Amino acid sequence: MYKEIINTSHKLSTKKYNKDMGNPKAFLTIPRQEAGYRPIHDRISDYSEVEQTLNSRDRKLQASRCMDCGVPFCHWACPLSNKQPEFQDALYKGKWEEAYKILNETNDFPEFTGRICPALCEKSCVLKLSMDSPVTIRENEAAIAEAAFREGYIKPRNIERNGRKVAIIGAGPAGLAAANQLNGKGYTVTVFDKNEAPGGLLRYGIPNFKLHKPIIDRRIRVMEEEGIHFKMNNDVDVRQLPEGFDAYCICTGAPTARDLPVPGRELKGIHPALDMLAQQNRILAGMTFPKEQLVTAKGKKVLVIGGGDTGSDCIGTSNRQGALSVTQIEIMPQPPVGQNPATPWPQFPVVLKTTSSHEEGCSRLWSLATRKFLGKNGKVCGVEVEQVEWTPDPDGGRPVMKPTGKVEVIEADLVLLAMGFLKPEHPQFTENVFVAGDAASGASLVVRAIASGRKAATDIDSYLNK
Repeated sequence: MYKEIINTSHKLSTKKYNKDMGNPKAFLTIPRQEAGYRPIHDRISDYSEVEQTLNSRDRKLQASRCMDCGVPFCHWACPLSNKQPEFQDALYKGKWEEAYKILNETNDFPEFTGRICPALCEKSCVLKLSMDSPVTIRENEAAIAEAAFREGYIKPRNIERNGRKVAIIGAGPAGLAAANQLNGKGYTVTVFDKNEAPGGLLRYGIPNFKLHKPIIDRRIRVMEEEGIHFKMNNDVDVRQLPEGFDAYCICTGAPTARDLPVPGRELKGIHPALDMLAQQNRILAGMTFPKEQLVTAKGKKVLVIGGGDTGSDCIGTSNRQGALSVTQIEIMPQPPVGQNPATPWPQFPVVLKTTSSHEEGCSRLWSLATRKFLGKNGKVCGVEVEQVEWTPDPDGGRPVMKPTGKVEVIEADLVLLAMGFLKPEHPQFTENVFVAGDAASGASLVVRAIASGRKAATDIDSYLNK
C-alpha cells in the first residue's frame, strides 16, 4: 500500500507555481481552527447554511499550516488531484486570485466541494498522522472560491468555437463538469435534464443548510454566459438520444434508491429519502404541493433507516420540519471512534462520523436489521427490528451477519429509507456515447463525479480529434 502511494508521481509543481512555501513551520505554532457551525438553537429554525466562515486573516493563518511535505498525500487522496500545497501557499501570502487559478486548474466547482466534500485530502494530510490536526483544506477551498466570485476573478470566457456539438444528458456535478470542460475546448454544448433547474443532487438531494442553492445558480449563470445551453424539463431516453450532435455524455446519475422489500412495505408513511429531501428543496424554491403529497416530519416520530450522509440529511430536515423525535438505525456495527486499524493513514478512515444534523438531535442505533413494518389503518406505526452480530470473515472478505433473536419494536409514523442507490444499467452505446459520474460508477461523492465528468470531456475531445 505505502509503496504504491510513494511511487505514485504527483505533478504539483509547474513553472508558474514552483515556489518555496512561505512559512513551512507554521504548523508548530498555529493550531487548527475550524469555522464551526452556527448555534443549534439558531440554525434549527431555518434552512440557511449551518457552517460559519473565518475572517481573511485567520483563513490565511490556517493556510500557513501547510508544511511543504516531500510527498503531499493530500494531493494523492484527492480524486481531482488538487494542488493543495500550491493554493495553500498562495492563500497564506494573500494572493487570492492566484490561489483560485491554481485551484481552478483541477476543480471546476470549488464552491461546491468546499462545502460538501468529506475532505479526503485532510484525512491524508501528514498533520493528520502526526498531530491529528490536518490543514483546513476544505474550508480554505471554499474561502478561495467565495473570494473569486466576490472580487470578480471569475469572468465569462470568450471562447472560439470549433464547429462541433456535444450533448450532455444530466445536469448534475458530472454533467456540469463535462459541459464546462468541453465548452472551454470550443465545443457547442447543450445540457439536457429532466428537472426544472440544473444541479442534479446538488439541488434536489443535498439540503439547503449544507449547500445554499443560489451558490449553484451563480455558477450556472457564468456557464450560460460562456455559451452553454441548458434545456431543462427534458427527460431524455438514453436509448433515443437527440439528433444533431457529434458526441454524447450520459450523466444521469444513480437515481434508483435501494428498497427494503419486507412485510408491510406497502403501508403509507414509508418513503425513499429523496422523496422528502427533493420535495423540501423544491418547497424552499417556491413550489407548492397538495397536502396529500407532502412528505413531512412535523409532529411525527421519524425513523431513518440507513447510517450514511443521506440519512444524516433526513435527520436535519426532519428536525427543521418539527419532528416529534428522530431515530436512525443502521444494520452495520458502530464504527470505531477516532481511529480504525482496518483503515490506517493515509487511507480514508472508516470511523464514527457525527454531523451537524446528528448534533441537532437524534437517537442512533447500530446492528439492527429490519424484519417488518407494522401498521394501523393502512399507515405505518412502527418497525420490528432484530439485533444482529457481525463476525470477521476468516478469508478477509465481507463480515458475516448472524441474527441474535433479540427483537424489538421502534415506534414510527414516518419511515425514510436511506440505504443507498442501485448502480444503473445501460444499453450498449455507440462509440460516440460516453458515460460519466454516478451513471458510470454507481452512487459516489460529488468530488468523484466532477473528476469523472472532466475525464469524460477529455475522452470525448480525444475521440473527436483522432
